[in-house]
Amino acid sequence: MSGNDVAGGAGAEVKTYEVRTYGCQMNVHDSERLSGLLEDAGYVRAPEGTDEGDADVVVFNTCAVRENADNRLYGNLGRLAPVKARRPGMQIAVGGCLAQKDRDTIVKKAPWVDVVFGTHNIGKLPVLLERARVQEEAQVEIAESLEAFPSTLPTRRESAYAAWVSISVGCNNTCTFCIVPALRGKEKDRRPGDILAEVEALVAEGVSEITLLGQNVNAYGSDIGDREAFSKLLRACGKVEGLERIRFTSPHPRDFTDDVIAAMAETPNVMPQLHMPLQSGSDTVLKAMRRSYRQERYLGIIEKVRAAIPHAAITTDIIVGFPGETEEDFEQTLHVVREARFAQAFTFQYSKRPGTPAAEMADQIPKKVVQARYERLVALQEEISWDENKKQVGRTLELMVAEGEGRKDDATHRLSGRAADNRLVHFAKPDEPVRPGDVVTVEVTYAAPHHLLAEGPVLGVRRTRAGDAWEKRQTTEAAKPAGVLLGLPKVGVPAPLPAAAPGCGCD
Repeated sequence: MSGNDVAGGAGAEVKTYEVRTYGCQMNVHDSERLSGLLEDAGYVRAPEGTDEGDADVVVFNTCAVRENADNRLYGNLGRLAPVKARRPGMQIAVGGCLAQKDRDTIVKKAPWVDVVFGTHNIGKLPVLLERARVQEEAQVEIAESLEAFPSTLPTRRESAYAAWVSISVGCNNTCTFCIVPALRGKEKDRRPGDILAEVEALVAEGVSEITLLGQNVNAYGSDIGDREAFSKLLRACGKVEGLERIRFTSPHPRDFTDDVIAAMAETPNVMPQLHMPLQSGSDTVLKAMRRSYRQERYLGIIEKVRAAIPHAAITTDIIVGFPGETEEDFEQTLHVVREARFAQAFTFQYSKRPGTPAAEMADQIPKKVVQARYERLVALQEEISWDENKKQVGRTLELMVAEGEGRKDDATHRLSGRAADNRLVHFAKPDEPVRPGDVVTVEVTYAAPHHLLAEGPVLGVRRTRAGDAWEKRQTTEAAKPAGVLLGLPKVGVPAPLPAAAPGCGCD
């Protein structure tokens, strides 16, 4: 079956698509593949600003880790029902974690949906859409095990200069608040040679920043029987010529070993940034969460990282109000926050994930108490983030110019970029033009809790192959009759991370 067969046949009007993504980086990575599959089949991206429902195919790539995830999906599907009724030939597909979990329920609640596919078989989307069109009935196909690593499928990357590379899928942990292992399956690792081949191919295309991606990224190697496989992979990526920045997300404290810290410190293009989920500072709560580390172990990792990489910016995830959490438990979380001095923390109020052990636990915390604790935690972290950012004032930093990171850039006549430690810096436009992917050198003049300013003149501009790749893409996209690039997704993909909640709280 050719792309023209799927998208309308030779001479027919080209069909457009839209992919709506919810959830963690893995979902965003999957959505890049879904876009690539559809474009490989002859569809084109619906123009930016297209009215809701005007695309010929609308794909929902869903998340199941929030209590109201299904309400959000069915609300969106409900708004599309009358649109679809008016537009013969329009198709709606639902994939991702909620599709893997609910399966036939989706078509029962929303019979106007054409295709339901799971987390393990995203490569089947074009075929399922065509089958639904020909047979004129919904196609539900949920695979129970992974059919192909996302990175092996066609892709339409959201960035010309930065990219995800999936090194593993699935998770072997059994955290009581998380449903992801049930939906993504047990951890399965890619062969190191395949990963490096993809990295080298991306660099050859102009990519200069790679983020290694896994549900539990530093557990890489458990499936292939090598406990030091992740540190070896970091060092191997460090030898790829032209690769300027390496990041990874999200690690787990249980698997964060000294050889990984050494690899980070000794590999120049591994960035001085670490996202290390805490979830709770209380040993009692960590045990109830079935997290395999305790407060002392966690703070010990932070201490070792700071000793090896003094300027590392460390970020985290924290859940407030887990069932049974006492005021004393919460105070232990505040203690860790004060000790660790995170550059930023992504804080979540606990919400029930249907199908998880925690959802059935006694002593669910009243919403009012959770909200009050959450506000105290946010206030403390805001103070720490601001203090840590103030330490950057006066420093000279190299920034990779970013696309879509500064919402006020046009109004302020500034550009935005990410420092090596992933801090967001807004800087004055230099006299010479710079492109996303280029590198500028600036001096920090002001600090806010969530960004830095470099208000003086740019000290240096380095035009890069990544900037060339961005410029080439703009020219190519401008020549297309339909389909334009979207801005970087708000969850921060493809890089740098984290720009918002970096995961689904399951790391």
